[in-house]
Amino acid sequence: MPVPQKDGPRANRDIRGVREVQLIDDEGTNRGVVPFADALRLAEDTGLDLVEIAPNSEPPVCKLLDYGRFRFDQQKKAAEARKKQKTVEVKEIKLRPAIDKHDYETKMKAVRRFFEEGDKVKVTLRFRGREMAHQQIGLRLLERVRDETVDVAKVELEPQLEGRQMIMILAPR
Repeated sequence: MPVPQKDGPRANRDIRGVREVQLIDDEGTNRGVVPFADALRLAEDTGLDLVEIAPNSEPPVCKLLDYGRFRFDQQKKAAEARKKQKTVEVKEIKLRPAIDKHDYETKMKAVRRFFEEGDKVKVTLRFRGREMAHQQIGLRLLERVRDETVDVAKVELEPQLEGRQMIMILAPR
């Protein structure tokens, strides 16, 4: 059974297979290339941890710091990044080919509001009965929506027919 890998950077005796390290002390001063044993001894003498900052460089870069504090700061940064992150939702606007002018304007206000909030918009045009014979009317309506939102949105999915519905997806610029 494989040994489970610890997440985060390696510290102190977890750093293996390294003879020399590029050492940065607790004040941020570069001490140059130092034998690993000396760097570890220096860390223990100062009461700090030897933490591997750049493991892929040659030799690896290690820094003297308080590992517990370092992990705490990393977790806080990650939590802050998650808090600022916005999930993009897909909002749907349903239209009909014979939509009235005022109804259309109301729907377009909602579309613009969705783009301001950073959401994508799925414009669904539903055909009923004999309207299926006049799909070009629906296509013109979707092209009108696209043309009116060209300043705030880009087309992610061109108008396409799926059964009795014509669908177009717009994403904010």
